[in-house]
Amino acid sequence: MAKIEDWQAAAAKEVKGRDLTWNTPEGFAIKPLYTAEDAGDPGLPGFAPFTRGVRASMYAGRPWTIRQYAGFSTAEESNAFYRRNLAAGQKGLSVAFDLATHRGYDSDHPRVVGDVGKAGVAIDSVEDMKILFDGIPLDQMSVSMTMNGAVIPILAFFIVAGQEQGVATELLDGTIQNDILKEFMVRNTYIYPPEPSMRIVSDIIAYTSANMPKFNSISISGYHMHEAGATAVQELAFTIADGKEYVKRAVESGLDIDAFAGRLSFFFGIGMNFFMEVSKLRAARTLWHRVMDGLGAKSERSKMLRTHCQTSGVSLQEQDPYNNVIRTTVEAMAAVLGGTQSLHTNALDEAIALPTDFSARIARNTQIVLTEETGITKVVDPLGGSYYIEALTQQLVDDAWKLIEEVDGIGGMTKAVATGMPKQRIEEAAAARQARVDKGEDVIVGVNKYRLAEEAHLDTLDIDNHAVRESQIARLQKMRANRDEAKCRAALDALTEGAKSGGNLLELAVEAARHRASLGEISDAMEVAFGRYGTQPVPVTGIYGKAYADDSRYAQVIEGVEAVTRRLGRAPRLLVAKMGQDGHDRGANVIASAFTDMGFDVTSGPLFQTPEEACKLALDNDVDAVGASSLAAGHKTLIPELIGHLKAAGRPDIKVVAGGVIPPQDYDYLKKAGVQGIYGPGSNVVECAADMLVLLGHNMPPLDA
Repeated sequence: MAKIEDWQAAAAKEVKGRDLTWNTPEGFAIKPLYTAEDAGDPGLPGFAPFTRGVRASMYAGRPWTIRQYAGFSTAEESNAFYRRNLAAGQKGLSVAFDLATHRGYDSDHPRVVGDVGKAGVAIDSVEDMKILFDGIPLDQMSVSMTMNGAVIPILAFFIVAGQEQGVATELLDGTIQNDILKEFMVRNTYIYPPEPSMRIVSDIIAYTSANMPKFNSISISGYHMHEAGATAVQELAFTIADGKEYVKRAVESGLDIDAFAGRLSFFFGIGMNFFMEVSKLRAARTLWHRVMDGLGAKSERSKMLRTHCQTSGVSLQEQDPYNNVIRTTVEAMAAVLGGTQSLHTNALDEAIALPTDFSARIARNTQIVLTEETGITKVVDPLGGSYYIEALTQQLVDDAWKLIEEVDGIGGMTKAVATGMPKQRIEEAAAARQARVDKGEDVIVGVNKYRLAEEAHLDTLDIDNHAVRESQIARLQKMRANRDEAKCRAALDALTEGAKSGGNLLELAVEAARHRASLGEISDAMEVAFGRYGTQPVPVTGIYGKAYADDSRYAQVIEGVEAVTRRLGRAPRLLVAKMGQDGHDRGANVIASAFTDMGFDVTSGPLFQTPEEACKLALDNDVDAVGASSLAAGHKTLIPELIGHLKAAGRPDIKVVAGGVIPPQDYDYLKKAGVQGIYGPGSNVVECAADMLVLLGHNMPPLDA
């Protein structure tokens, strides 16, 4: 029998001695061959520490739940979309809310003019929630709701809508995300400061434990960390550490750990490193069992990590978008072979817009084909025992545990978030990833390799934001005119008093919702006691420049920045602006980080600005250009308004460029409004900087010079 030394010699001869080791973003040195010596015993499915799955039969007994995360425009439009999907084979609902809803604003609030109905469904009251689930029996349908900031009013509306549908609260089935720590790290749809936000989490766990035995009170989310650029180790460690913090807080509030821990669930993103993603889910189950055992859980159910997964949004590309079907299929297979309990598959057009019915059907059918045609469901954990999988799983467990111990050393995740450590680590990973993509070290087919000479047109969904907002305002006005104002006000006052002095916030909000208090009014009632939270972005520096130390094109850009600096007598000034209520700031932070490394004087604007506020910041800092980052489809409203404010202030000379998720068919509209450069997903950051220098009057050599 051949020995490992024989194989090494044969392989070296075949590749002429070239080193086949691959270094991953996690810092893992991946060998070209794994053997039994690299793999430990993972145990059996359904048995501690549940590395191979939380149920003995896994999909052989019951396949994973097919969910599609969806919501847009009005409650009526979303309800019709849900009904069509359910009729076509979807098994559970996952609701996407618009950003105004996430941030606790009613649709008539002046700060959300460009956000209503654009990246999810607008929900202002119980009336909207009843329409959203009209004809969908809430005692028979599992409903997942991705909500964190305005989690109290949204869950209150869901409870009251169920009651008015005739469904007893104890029969409501589903999950509320309710993961606020992740918001302070990456997603940013927070409302209140960390401490009162953590109280909200505990109050929801307490209420649902007592009244909603079928409902998952929290979905601890690594997905948004993944999308913000976290490595697999970071996503694992920070997500498990978040869960640990929530459990500790709930226990400190007086709850028995085994009374609620079995209803906690998790949510992970699934990217394109196939075997790493399979191993990540296996490692997550192992780590959670270790954490819960250490916290004193007795029930085995309390120690089981049950998870929903979603294929990556950030891996989807605007260029050659039909490749996204392939990417989503690969990621879906990784989630399934890793043992997820439910799955959402992204649609091919989601790099630039909300999915159409056509693309959503392909995404949904991807799961149905995997379930019905591949045989994946016939064998429990078919990759269990793979030398490579088991070695990867163990390395992820070991490295993630070291990072969890580092968080513990700071005093837990709440304190770690306050120091900014997790956010900084993730931003460093994101900047490094962008540099690798721009240099072509990480290949993205159709983007930095095998690029099409001309992109085909892709039909996308466009939401009439103004029409949606007008319809929402009309419904709000009607509801307020018909409610008992005295009872509504008394319930809101009781909520404010409860926020100040004690009392379960969800229980108090249910009463306010029953008397037709709006989402904004319930949020404001708590804000009186808690205040509204805000932060100033401080992007990392040095990561991008280090990766480009020997690159000739990067050197040309540096020379260009130095030339502009000599001409102006100062460095060129750029404001990176995030307008509207979108909290996804990966793109804005990567741009700010890279442009700073290239010598620009960069001001990172705070999140959630209005166009008027962004204009004032641009004027106060006397910038030469504004880079407006858009992800949530508000670009046609917000960016032209910014340009109008700059012109009105006598500064039409300030260049405005736009980046992010912008459908190509909107480019002409934005250019006519005065936008001088548009950079969609897959844009090379070095070339973006070169374009900016040209806009500032520098004669930049072309790319091939």
